[in-house]
Amino acid sequence: MVMAMTVTSVFAIERGEEERDIADINRRAQAMDSAIERRAFTGASYLRAGAALLSAQSEVSESLFNRFVAELRLDSDYRGSDGIGWAPVLAPDEFEQFNRTLSQRWEGLALQPTLEEQPRDTMVPVLYLQPDTQRNRRAIGFDMYSEPVRREAMDEAARTARPTASGRVVLIQEGGRQDSGFLIYMPVFDTDPGGRKLKGYVYSPFNADHFLEASADLVSYDGFGARLYDVEEGKRTLIAELPGWHSTGLTVEREVMLADRPMILVVQSARDMALSGMSMITLLFGLAVASLLMLVARLLTQQALEDGRSLDMLMEQNSIRNSLTRELNHRVKNTLANVLSIVALTRRRASGLDEFAEGIDARIRALSATHDLLTQSEWGTTPLRSVVEVELAPYARNLDHEIVLEGPVVELAPNDALSLGLALHELATNAAKFGALSVSGGRIEVRWSWQGEGLARIEWIESGGPPVTQTPQRGFGTELIEKIVAHELRHPVDLDFAVGGVRCTLLVPVRRPGEFALRERYADAK
Repeated sequence: MVMAMTVTSVFAIERGEEERDIADINRRAQAMDSAIERRAFTGASYLRAGAALLSAQSEVSESLFNRFVAELRLDSDYRGSDGIGWAPVLAPDEFEQFNRTLSQRWEGLALQPTLEEQPRDTMVPVLYLQPDTQRNRRAIGFDMYSEPVRREAMDEAARTARPTASGRVVLIQEGGRQDSGFLIYMPVFDTDPGGRKLKGYVYSPFNADHFLEASADLVSYDGFGARLYDVEEGKRTLIAELPGWHSTGLTVEREVMLADRPMILVVQSARDMALSGMSMITLLFGLAVASLLMLVARLLTQQALEDGRSLDMLMEQNSIRNSLTRELNHRVKNTLANVLSIVALTRRRASGLDEFAEGIDARIRALSATHDLLTQSEWGTTPLRSVVEVELAPYARNLDHEIVLEGPVVELAPNDALSLGLALHELATNAAKFGALSVSGGRIEVRWSWQGEGLARIEWIESGGPPVTQTPQRGFGTELIEKIVAHELRHPVDLDFAVGGVRCTLLVPVRRPGEFALRERYADAK
């Protein structure tokens, strides 16, 4: 009930805030609409004045055009524009003369695009653009009639004899940037009695973002968002956006006529869709009261729930203890079976008590080293590389030998890791006594790869050691690898006593953790 009252209060507060926001952005949208049309009208008025002056002149010279622009004394109302320019209409027989005039006035400048790049019968290239800045000079010589959006605006201006805005373009002045812009064209006609002839266009280029920001400066900006879209055949194209625009917030749309071209102005509230301060206070107060009531109810029932959880915990711990006991018994039996097998084979092959004690000690230590790895992993999976590194660690620090380990990441089950550790220990011991590790310059390579799903192939390759006899005496190591290890890994072992060095290939199963992990095996007991 408290929460319902809180939500109702918050809803009422937010409804009032929304109505105030709608009224505010409507007022701002009206002001922005007027500011945009004012700036467009100002620009159009300058262009009309230019057209009236230039139409009465037989030739539009640079000094005449510059004097006209200087006498306009463009003020802050013309912000957002790159200036005022003049572009004559050229027939094909005038192209070459214009190119010469352009290169004389500006060394290295020429018509762009060239006729080779884009053949055409009419050109309207930029001849003058004031103010004379490095940015504006990029546009000198550009044939605006070669670009479809500009050409459409110029044709419409010539048809209506009125200032006409283009759609979205990227101004040549932008260089390599892709900032949106637009242009306003005013046609200039020859006033000779022989008939009206189009001489060219006086025009203004605008950077769309700068134009919108300059319009926003005329109203109370206060960080609200605004976007200006060009509209053509019902399709909107974003051409300008104020920095205050964000992904959420109430918006109002207005149609704007910018030099006879319809555009859509979208004004966004400076307030995002987050709750107002009053709503947050009301919500927090309601949550505090509701939380207090819930806490009292919770305390009344908590003791009973805790008693039930304690009983469940005792039953769970008892089940886990029984499972651990069974698992420990199983793993101790496995380890003792391995030890008994090692003892039996060592005794059968030993010629004396010292040899028997030395063999037992080394093999039990190898078994212990692998056990340490399994303990560190809590008897989960053990990296194959770690097993190899542990068994070869006594020889890896000797600079006389080279040991190469290479293979992907492979995780082994505990029993498989123990068996592999015993095999590698015997191979390393044999190499230290008779093989590659017994002489300087010997090389051991241990490479492993995936043989298939759930099976890893491990290759032991010796080189650089003494020649190996083709009929070696079969000792404990050979029998341990070919019998015990092969039995434990459930795959045969290929042991080859090649003349260049011993080679051994083992296949080790890679089991999923669920097949041996204690926590998963007894998950149901929890």
